[in-house]
Amino acid sequence: SFDCFDVHQSPASLYKIQGESAKIECSHSVSGYNQILWYKQSNYRELVLLGYMVGTSGYPEAGFDIEGDANAGGTSTLTIKQLTPNSSAVYYSQLIHVDSPDTVPQ
Repeated sequence: SFDCFDVHQSPASLYKIQGESAKIECSHSVSGYNQILWYKQSNYRELVLLGYMVGTSGYPEAGFDIEGDANAGGTSTLTIKQLTPNSSAVYYSQLIHVDSPDTVPQ
């Protein structure tokens, strides 16, 4: 059986002018999940990883900021620092569970 995860991304669509910055937010209410990955998809091609957040630490690629809190109840915010024509795309946030590296499955 599959659990229905409560993950929200906003806004659904965003219109800005070139050179401005843009922010997209992702929040969830799934306890135990603390990592959010941010992707971009342009022209129906592959997903490009823009960075990720573990807990309250963000690890963005160049040109982006990732701040906030990826834990349940928190909000992770992706900032596109300077919009270009290439910024027009579909942006996805993915919630994943990362086991502590010092635990061994039994």
